[in-house]
Order: sequence, then C-alpha cells, then structure tokens
Amino acid sequence: MKQLSTVFTTERRHLLEIIDGLVEGIILMDMNRHIAWANDTALSMHGVADLSDLGGTASGYRKRYTLRYRNQRKLLAGQYPMHRALAGESFNDIVVEVTCTRDSDFYRVHQARNLVLSDAQGKPEGIVLVLLDVTERYSAEERFEKTFNTNPAPAVICSLEDMHYVKVNQGFLQMTGYERHNVLDHHFDEIDILGNSPQRKIAEERLTEGRTISQMETCIPLPDGTDKLVIVAGQPIEIGDAQCMLFTFNDLEPRRKAENALRYSEERFSKAFRLAPVPMVLSTPEGDVLEVNDAFVETTGYALNALGEKKALADLCAEAASYDETMARLEEGAGIRNLEFKLSTQDGQVLDCLVSAEPVVIQDQPCILSVIQDITERKRSETELMAAIQAVMQDTSWFSQTVIEKLAQIRQPQGAPKADAQLADLTPREREILGLMCQGLSDPDIAQHLSVSRHTVRNHVASLYSKLQVHRRSAAIVWARERGIVGYEKPPRVRRKANR
Repeated sequence: MKQLSTVFTTERRHLLEIIDGLVEGIILMDMNRHIAWANDTALSMHGVADLSDLGGTASGYRKRYTLRYRNQRKLLAGQYPMHRALAGESFNDIVVEVTCTRDSDFYRVHQARNLVLSDAQGKPEGIVLVLLDVTERYSAEERFEKTFNTNPAPAVICSLEDMHYVKVNQGFLQMTGYERHNVLDHHFDEIDILGNSPQRKIAEERLTEGRTISQMETCIPLPDGTDKLVIVAGQPIEIGDAQCMLFTFNDLEPRRKAENALRYSEERFSKAFRLAPVPMVLSTPEGDVLEVNDAFVETTGYALNALGEKKALADLCAEAASYDETMARLEEGAGIRNLEFKLSTQDGQVLDCLVSAEPVVIQDQPCILSVIQDITERKRSETELMAAIQAVMQDTSWFSQTVIEKLAQIRQPQGAPKADAQLADLTPREREILGLMCQGLSDPDIAQHLSVSRHTVRNHVASLYSKLQVHRRSAAIVWARERGIVGYEKPPRVRRKANR
C-alpha cells in the first residue's frame, strides 16, 4: 500500500512539472475558495513570484487585482472567473483586462477558461483555472484599430467568410457620405466599392481567392446617386482569427474637377481667341507659330496651313530689328505693350502695327500670345494731316490768330500733356539720338551708327520720352521737327582751354 502511494506521489510530481512548463497559466483552487497551487506561467502573468502574492483566496485575489471587460466595464465580485468557476459555471475564452491595486503600471489581458476536478464518485473536489496571456495580441489590435480609425486615407474592411463589412474609418465616411451604421454589417453587394473599372472582373476573382487587388481607377456610386472617381486597392489581412480584405482609397475627385475646370477654361480661351476681332497669334517661345485666329487671316491673308507648321514670326516681321527687340523682352520674362511692329502680308504689303504679347501656358506647354493692332491707316492719316498742317503753317501771315490756335490744337489735341522741355534740357547724346529717330532709324540702327549697345540706346530713348512727356516715337519726332530738328546733328567738339 505504501508502495502504491509512493507511485501516485511520483506521478503527481511529474504531472505538476509538466503543467508548470506549459505556456498557459494554471491556477488550482479547492472547494473552500483557497488558491492551492499555480504554475510559474500563472505567477508571471500576474507579475508575482510567490503563490501567496495572488491573495490566498478568491476574495483576496479580487482585492489585489481589478478586472475589466474589453469595453472598460468593471467586473463585479460574482463575475470574476474564479467566482464563476467556484459557483459551478463552465466558461471558455473570457477576455478580461487585469490591473494590480499595488502596482499602477501593471497591465495584462488574460483569456480564461475553467475545468472541474472530480473524485471517483464525480463529486467536485477542485477547480482549474486556465489562463492565456493575450496582451500582445490585443495591444497590436488596439494599435491597428487606432491607426485604422485615425488614418485620413479612406478604408473599409470586409470579412472574406461572409462578405460583410466589419470595419470602416472616418475617411471613407467623409469621402462617400455614408453613415457608419449604413456600412457595418452590410453585404459587399449592397455597397459597391469596385465600381465600373475595366479591371473589376479580375478584382472580384482576387477577392474571392483572398489575394491582393492591385490599384485600379474606378468610379464608385454614392448614396446620393452621384459617383466619385477614386483609386482602390485591396490587401488581405487577419482580424483576430478571421480572414479579411482591407480596401484603401485615394480620392481623385479634386483632380477630375481641376481637369474639367482646366478643359472648360481652355475651351473658353479657344473660343475667345478664334472670335476676337483683332489679329492674334499663339507661338512657341522660340517663335514658331502654333495657331492664328480669323482676324489674323483676314488682316494678313495668311492661314495657319499657309504659314506651315514651323513658320516663324521672324518671317512675318518686315524689320528684323523690331523682331529681335520683341523677343529679347519676352525672353526676360516680361510682357510687352503697344510695341511698334511692321508686319508683312501674304501679298507683300507692310502694315504698321502695335504688338502686345504675354507668356502663357496652354496644356502645360509654354507659349507666347501676341495681339496685333493694325494702325497703318491711322498712321498714314496722321502723317498726311501733320504734313498738311506744317505746309499751311509755313506762311501764317494771312491767317487769323484763331485759325492758328485751331491748327496748333490739332497738332497737340486738348487734354494731351504739354511738353514743357526745351532743346537745352537735352543732353548732346539725346539730341543725336533724337535726330537719328527723325531720319527713321530704329534702335538697333542707332546703336550701330553710334557704336553703342542697344541697351544704352533704349535708356536714352526712355529718358527722351520722359523729358518730352510723350509715349510714342512718332510724337517725339513731331516734337523735334517743331523745333527744327529734322536729322542727325553731330555735336560740336568742346575745345579744352590750354593751361597757362
């Protein structure tokens, strides 16, 4: 008999050694509510090293450890797994959060189930509480949950088992206008997130197989009856033990609206360009003509097909110097306003024009938009009128003072700024340049004649305009001729006095 008892004692010791090495925590309790034994795993799961630190009894355990459900609701005394097991209740996989009243930093998540130990007659003689530490798993799920909910990228998660949506974040709700309760627990067929993409069939096959769904552009229907352009992709994931598909979205609606607005803007530009009553030319920064409007064709006789695909503006300009000056200003990134320009027509005529131009971007291509005003007739009429007035005013002895004043007003209309400058106010170089302007020389020609740079000539011309209070070359020439300057006058050489 003693030998049999020894055998039982040895087997029990071996059994306890096996249990002690399990990854699950084991706590044994007798029917008197005492904690009889616990393996090292169970002690470690509670942050202690000695059995007595568990509290000794079920009530002592409750005083040392506070348990809460995952929804943060605190367990009452009778809801603790120990108390439920001692009450004869059988349960599996109860998940509770465990904190310690003596250690504010202690936190674990336990998954508990119980077994009843009975004697040979079937009478309960002990309770086994089996615990599994699932802290890491639930912490990872919490991190995923927080990341999923706070991620601004729209996303939904669909269970592959029953094809119902199990999670949806705020980004998806804001993008689509759905309410959360109208998405969760609804079937995949009720809320179509694959839309009308040409790759839909392939995406459905991969969804059924639980494989990655590559990014695809599609329009998904919205609850208000409209649709939204998006990019959608799917990635298989596990939520707990369930196989799911995570769908993420990129809202392309702002891009579509921007593209529509750009297209509408370009359509309006195209109509305004074509129907504008003044000649207009669209060219590359290098000067190759891209498009001309109807007014340009009517004025010059050239159509775009007559110009050729690579016809340059330089070939239409009667003065190379004027073209060079125009392009130089545009290359500096500045627009030009009312620059005098001579334009050749298809029949060989030369038109006096004012050109204004600005750099623009059309369909992501840098261009130059030029507006041309034909002033040939106006300039001819002004020239003839001024010539007639000057011829008449050469002998004004028989005109009344009133007639003379009227003629003067025609030469300088009322309201026009009066030039108070005198010849003495001009520098010798300015008088030189003014004389060459009267001879019809352009800025580049003047620069070559005086052996100076074009920039220097432009500065002197600007200074002349400022002093004479004029804005056009023709006005400056009229001012000069009124004062007897009709051509180039070389300034006299200043003799230096000899030192005495």
